Formats: sequence, structure tokens, C-alpha cells
Amino acid sequence: MQTPPTQTPVSPSPTQLTPAPPTQAPPVQVTDPATSKTQPAKPVQKDDRLFFALPNLLTVENASTMPPLTTKQKFKAEAEGTFDPVEIVFVGIQAGIGQADNDNPTYHQGFIGYSRRFGTAYADTLIASFNTGAIWPSILRQDPRYYQLGKRNPFYRIAYSATRVVISRSDGTGGREINFSEFIGNGIASVASNAYHPGPHTVVGTANVFYTQMAVDVLSNELKEFWPDLRRAITHKHQH
Repeated sequence: MQTPPTQTPVSPSPTQLTPAPPTQAPPVQVTDPATSKTQPAKPVQKDDRLFFALPNLLTVENASTMPPLTTKQKFKAEAEGTFDPVEIVFVGIQAGIGQADNDNPTYHQGFIGYSRRFGTAYADTLIASFNTGAIWPSILRQDPRYYQLGKRNPFYRIAYSATRVVISRSDGTGGREINFSEFIGNGIASVASNAYHPGPHTVVGTANVFYTQMAVDVLSNELKEFWPDLRRAITHKHQH
């Protein structure tokens, strides 16, 4: 990196009794080509949670573009979301509902049955979240964040939210591209689930897991898009 030129005092001429003070030049702005690229986004800790509870770290509100996240930031955001206490409680509730419905009799009932249901449900969350939100977005250099539209036609916003599982943004150009991270990540998660979910394990069953996970991500995007509207309605009602 270049540095500003060194200030040198002006030497006195033979006719001067005292040296002239050095000239204070304005600081030189040096542009380093190595750092002229788009700087990575600073991590922002959002206090806005879905339904005031569920973590909502990878959602961008009131901005159409943002600097790309670094690999470290992508993994950090996923870790904070999946290991959030509220997220763990949410998975625990899902496991409890599954136990009440006896959705898989091979798990049986009681504490052991609940532990198995919780373990498989939480493993599903971890594997799918890290694959779609950190691992593959880092490898493929795609932006895992959801950008809210906000003030647009509601039907257009519904369609926009649903298609974000198919369309992503490039970290390099910011342009739209196929969301390979979503497809590959959920595909790996669906296949991996065969290792710890009870059988029978079939191609149709694995495909159903994949489609279910994609549908869950679509629903998640819809909630992220319309949550600010619901939040404003709730807070406005409480203020009056």
C-alpha cells in the first residue's frame, strides 16, 4: 500500500534568520487496488424476531442491495440461528406434537421416544440450515439472505417470496441466478436423513422429504416478507 509523502521542513535561505515553518499539505487519499473491491458486510445483530421469538438473522429489510457476507459471517449467522434457545424450544414442540400423534410408532412413547423424535427433528434442522445457508452459499458464492420487498402489491410479494427458493443473488455481481444452494443443500439433507430416520428408505420417500423441506422454506420466506406488516399492525394497536 502506498503511503502519503513525508513532510519535510523548508530549509532556511541564507537571508532568513529563522527557518520557515513546514507547509501542511492536506492528507492524501490513497486508493489501494487490493482493497478497492466491495467490502464484506458488517455483521448486524437484528433484534427483530419472527413473532417476537424465532431468530431472523438472514433477512434484509428496507434495502435492495447489501455488501456480500463472508464465509465466516454466513456460518456465524446460521450457528446463532440454529443454536438459539427459542429455536431449540420450537424443535422440542415439534417433537412433542409428533409424540402426541405417534407419527412414527417405531420411536415408541415415553422419554426415549421423545428423545428420538427431538434428535431427528433437530438433526434435520441443523443439516438443512447449514447446507442451504452457509456451506453451499460459501462454495458457490451465493447470498443466503432474504430481501424483503415491502411496499408492493400483496400478490406480487407472495409470488416473489415463493420464487426466492429458486432464485438467488451472486456474491460477486449481485445479479440473479439459480438458487443452487437451496436445491443442493436440501437434496443432501434429504439423503442424509435416511441415515438416522427409521426405514423403509425409498427414492419416493427421500423425494417427499426434499419437497417438504422446499415447501417449509417457501413458507419461511412468506413469513419473513409479511412479518414487518404484522409487526407494525401489532405495535400500532398497542400504542392506541
